[in-house]
Amino acid sequence: MHKGSCLCGVVEYEVNGPLGDIMYCHCSRCRKAGGAAFAAVSAVKTADFSIVKGQDALKTYRTDGGVERIFCGHCGSPLITKRETQPEVVRLRIGSLDTPAEKKVAMHIFVGSKADWDDIHDAAPQFAERP
Repeated sequence: MHKGSCLCGVVEYEVNGPLGDIMYCHCSRCRKAGGAAFAAVSAVKTADFSIVKGQDALKTYRTDGGVERIFCGHCGSPLITKRETQPEVVRLRIGSLDTPAEKKVAMHIFVGSKADWDDIHDAAPQFAERP
């Protein structure tokens, strides 16, 4: 099991299953949503993910493309992303974990639109878009 929380601790969650591959997403939407060069995410089965504290503090931003970005309404910490086309999976923001992930980055995605000031210095595979 993995546990995580937002920056202010109002929201806490649990993952009662395995984490998927860790991906660094360099798309412009992830950069804007997190204010960083990329988002570190892992796919987790929706059935394995649960909010154990602070459900009422969660806020959702929904894009025109059917993507929901869910974050703490108090501190703004991004926690998960859901896609309308993939209801069986949530993409967990790995930086919000309180327990070790026990994995390393498996790939970089959307490097075709990465920030021009960002250089990738690891050996993980890179994909211009989603593989």
